[in-house]
Amino acid sequence: MLTLVGCRTDGPSEQYGFVALLGRDTVSVERVTRSPHTLVSDLVDRFPIVRQRHTVIDLADDGRLERMVMTVRTPSGRTPAERGRQVVATFTTDSVMISITDSGGVMQRSFRTGGALTVPHVSMMYSVIELEIASALKSRAATGIKAGDSIPFRQFYPDRDVGPTFVLHSGWVHRRGGDSVVLRHDWLSGSGAVRVDSNARLLTYSGARSTYKVDVRRITDVPDLSAIGTRFAATEAQRGAAPLSVRDTARGTVGTATISVDYSRPLARGRILLGNVISIDRVWRTGANAATQFTTSATLTLAGIPLPAGTYSLWTVPHATGVDLIVNAESGQWGTEYSSARDIATVPISSATSSTPVDTFTISVVSGAAGRGSLVMEWGPFRWTAPIVVLNGKPGR
Repeated sequence: MLTLVGCRTDGPSEQYGFVALLGRDTVSVERVTRSPHTLVSDLVDRFPIVRQRHTVIDLADDGRLERMVMTVRTPSGRTPAERGRQVVATFTTDSVMISITDSGGVMQRSFRTGGALTVPHVSMMYSVIELEIASALKSRAATGIKAGDSIPFRQFYPDRDVGPTFVLHSGWVHRRGGDSVVLRHDWLSGSGAVRVDSNARLLTYSGARSTYKVDVRRITDVPDLSAIGTRFAATEAQRGAAPLSVRDTARGTVGTATISVDYSRPLARGRILLGNVISIDRVWRTGANAATQFTTSATLTLAGIPLPAGTYSLWTVPHATGVDLIVNAESGQWGTEYSSARDIATVPISSATSSTPVDTFTISVVSGAAGRGSLVMEWGPFRWTAPIVVLNGKPGR
């Protein structure tokens, strides 16, 4: 008689998916087939460039990852290596071994994890985010960690850090009670708000309190991913692969000063801006991505703040009524790296409602007479204006 030892049989599978929206625009759709020991994910996203991936993950009895095989296709990639790769990861209780294969060869990395739950991280792959939350909460129950405590996990990026700098990053799951979970990552400013059901399945995710302001929901009927991928790729081929918030420069001359503002231009995408995309009473980067930079070739005042020729960063703090402008001495930093210690001044500026909403955040340098002008910021229904006075070399007053 033949006896099978260590053979593990899988139970019935469940099919579902996730869709992620940025305002009214769909940025990713994922189809998931899940059984107790296997997760298969098919995902197409444009966050910001179009990628299509097929992933098979083997799971242990406790939900931890044992092995992953991910095939990634990037239609707009400039080289064969960029257009396609396969990522294989093998997980043990205290390490992860990663192998990335593309047309250029094979890169291998091995990391010690210290026993922490370790997962691949793809910004729009919510099946894995669901796994890390469920595993973290199960770990909390098993180890007696109290509600409200943080459960850490580690993560690596199949799409980023690929090369000599390939590293492990950190994240934390916080159970707030009831169906509420807070998710944090060390690379992302702010936190994601998650709702889960009684089995720790992800129902919704909101990035409103982070720099990835997506809204995600679980779906039972997944649309045709092939058709969505084809449509995403065709749109990208027509418009080019561009970031979600395009970098631009506003230029103008006021008196003897040549002025430029380097900033990113997010789209409204049908969203409510003030109090939603832009938090009330909190510092906003005044755009997206890197901090907004203001450069002047001559001494001037901006909203009454004296500024010698040079480059500064601009920040704003919207309130229920009105808005404050902050001029900061630091420049070149990312938009999440604001340091109030470098502030030059904070002043209120004019706030009005536009008769015609502006879909793309726009900054303009408007010239006037006698060395005067204004810096105008418009998005959605609001129009903020800061006066500019060029001092022609005279000290600020």
